[in-house]
Amino acid sequence: MPSSAPEPFRTAISTLLTTTVRPQARVERIRPPQRLAPWTFAVAVDIVPTGSSSASGPEPATGRLVVLYDPDGSEAWDGEIRLVAYAQADLAPDMAGDPLLPAVGWSWLTEALEQRSAAHTAVGGTVTQTTSTRFGDVHGPTSTTQLELRGSWTATSTDLSPHLLAFVDLLCVAAGLPPEGVAVLGDR
Repeated sequence: MPSSAPEPFRTAISTLLTTTVRPQARVERIRPPQRLAPWTFAVAVDIVPTGSSSASGPEPATGRLVVLYDPDGSEAWDGEIRLVAYAQADLAPDMAGDPLLPAVGWSWLTEALEQRSAAHTAVGGTVTQTTSTRFGDVHGPTSTTQLELRGSWTATSTDLSPHLLAFVDLLCVAAGLPPEGVAVLGDR
């Protein structure tokens, strides 16, 4: 982090980097997009079920969380710190035709922000569901269903910990993991 970065941005990124997430989440710093704001920062979040290694194949849910900071604020943002989230998850094929899937996917974000008390304003975004079918010599499953969420909101404080935790919660729900601290009972 450059020492020339404004104090609110440095504080916000510091809270993000010191947040402890659940063991199924792997958070890595990535190169942020340029020219969206005077100051930017980004992390990638991959959900890896317990007992899996990162070499075992694709994660069931993955995403990016980008922090945009403009000390002059933005009328569209309704503040100075804007968070932009992109999440993608593979879903069970039987969910492909569910007309409520986009609304449910969006509720995963809004409920996670609320449950983590991530103070915010100006939330908006889109949810897309896709089904792909492979033919011929294309390797992989015959059919896949994916949910893609793109959302953004403005943090009303420089403490970004609850925002990262909410984003991890969203990805875990999309991956079909139980809430943190809840154990799944096996078959008897």
